Amino acid sequence: MATSFELNAEPRADTGKGASRRLRRTGKIPAIMYGGNKDPESLTLNHNEVIRNLENEAFYSHILTVNVGGSKTRAVLRDLQRHPSKPFVQHMDLQRVSEAEKLRMNVPLHFIGEEDAPGVKAGGMVSHEIIEVEIECLPRDLPEYVEVDVSGLDIGDSLHLSDLKMPEGAVLLELARGEGHDLGVVSVHAKRVVEEVEEEVAAPEAAAEGGEETSEGE
Repeated sequence: MATSFELNAEPRADTGKGASRRLRRTGKIPAIMYGGNKDPESLTLNHNEVIRNLENEAFYSHILTVNVGGSKTRAVLRDLQRHPSKPFVQHMDLQRVSEAEKLRMNVPLHFIGEEDAPGVKAGGMVSHEIIEVEIECLPRDLPEYVEVDVSGLDIGDSLHLSDLKMPEGAVLLELARGEGHDLGVVSVHAKRVVEEVEEEVAAPEAAAEGGEETSEGE
């Protein structure tokens, strides 16, 4: 994985809604880190640092390094609570990662080759049915994203989960659920002509209405 993220955290002794509100007023985010056969840790994160990282799509699906007083722990982001109307993060949940244990993560899909697809060159439109997939793998096999090549699609063609090329060691959980779970991922379809038809129908109707008004004026 080419991208890496490190979060600087401080231990947090005060808990509860009141303590969390006081932290937020000072530009801090209350957080908790759990898992890994250890007790949960209450932490404090820097809001500005978190916001900068959240601008990168990879932050949501990467293994993060959480630095707590010089002790570094590998973890993944499990939950993020945002303010309902303001651009503030209110709380974060982090889960420790064990190199020997598989983890489940949502990984984004990156679509490539759309401009080269025969269906697009013929005037078709690309529809993304899903934009991320849930996978299971060991931490060392966690991909930054899964690539979807649509360069070979013509109008009427589509790709399903079973068509995706997964990195070694990663399993698509939806497919593992059995028959009927091979969901569509992307398709190419012809452009709709509904708007053109509506315009053609509306034109004579408008002309007729104008003629009636003229007759009434006479």
